[in-house]
Amino acid sequence: MLADALLVWSEDLVSYDFGLAHPMTPVRLLLTHQLLEDLGVLDGSLRVVPAPVASDADLRRVHTAEYLDVVRRAEADGHAPPGYGLGDDDTPVFGQVHTASARIAGSTLTAAQAVWRGDARRAASIAGGMHHAMPARASGFCVYNDAGVAISWLLEQGARVAYLDLDAHHGDGVERMFWDDERVLTISVHQHPGSLFPGTGYAQDVGSAVARGSAVNVALPPRTADAGWLRAVEAVTEPLVRAHAPDILVSQHGCDCHGTDPLAQLDVSIDAQRAAQLLVADVADRYAAGRWVALGGGGYEVIGVVPRAWAHLVAVVAGRPLEPGTAVPEAWRRRVRDLADVEAPRTMSDGRDARFARFADGFNPDDAVDRAIMATRQAVFPWHGLDPILD
Repeated sequence: MLADALLVWSEDLVSYDFGLAHPMTPVRLLLTHQLLEDLGVLDGSLRVVPAPVASDADLRRVHTAEYLDVVRRAEADGHAPPGYGLGDDDTPVFGQVHTASARIAGSTLTAAQAVWRGDARRAASIAGGMHHAMPARASGFCVYNDAGVAISWLLEQGARVAYLDLDAHHGDGVERMFWDDERVLTISVHQHPGSLFPGTGYAQDVGSAVARGSAVNVALPPRTADAGWLRAVEAVTEPLVRAHAPDILVSQHGCDCHGTDPLAQLDVSIDAQRAAQLLVADVADRYAAGRWVALGGGGYEVIGVVPRAWAHLVAVVAGRPLEPGTAVPEAWRRRVRDLADVEAPRTMSDGRDARFARFADGFNPDDAVDRAIMATRQAVFPWHGLDPILD
């Protein structure tokens, strides 16, 4: 029987744990899942299935066998040789570094397989979105690239894929893996690489000679806020996904674009992130036959932001969006007080207005965000037969 939506979740996913001092603490996943339960999002049409550990064969879709051996050995003896991105402060070795990373890949692959095979219209993998991992090295807290694994499997099934990355940081690993493949449209809307890791993702980066226009990068100035961010997301996503005509949409919803995130400098509220989620759902319905796989990603304000942002995401995936003013359940707020001795937000909103003006209704050359949008549209739109100004 076709489910409206599916969530891939296992408590084992929290074993992806770099230690107490690391910003990517697994408590963000536990608090998100608990908030989903307390809000009642997991009731009804949303089916929950466990996250398996991805096989070596699936990981080798996008990672080298040599790199897999390095990660496995690191799990066994706690050490990694230089040159593979493991063992530094960003991506340290930990006790289950292979198994936990492979489970995240398995979570996202399971979500993609369920949607492609018709078991669900939409699916979410909130532990996924490890978009910095490269074929032969870890990077930026990411060991295995779950989105890359899932997209590679989808390509093997004959799919055309659109990948949208809304993390504050450039989706460099996914872009790199499909740089030469015109079947995959990768769109990344991120903080300008001159001001943020990983230092890539400029407007002129549009794909290789055999796949011009398949890579799309919108590099936004620091402190870009709701109206400008949403304007940028809509200005590239809707026309390019329409032109690409994908069979399925995969989106990464790193919520480190929030104004309180400690590792980035954008200023995007929970309300604007919810609006973007609804926009992505609509684009998937209109241009990808409703097939949508939604991933988590970055997000390091782990109490006030991540659980609310991803609870909204899963609710949108489930087809039952939460109203912004929905009260945060008191049971969850008590849990936060007991855990961290801080006061959690009282509602699922930051009290911000998520309305924005569409870019197609007028370009302002004096506005830095509009200039960033136009740079991307000029670099990419002609490769898709689109007009940078009119479409």
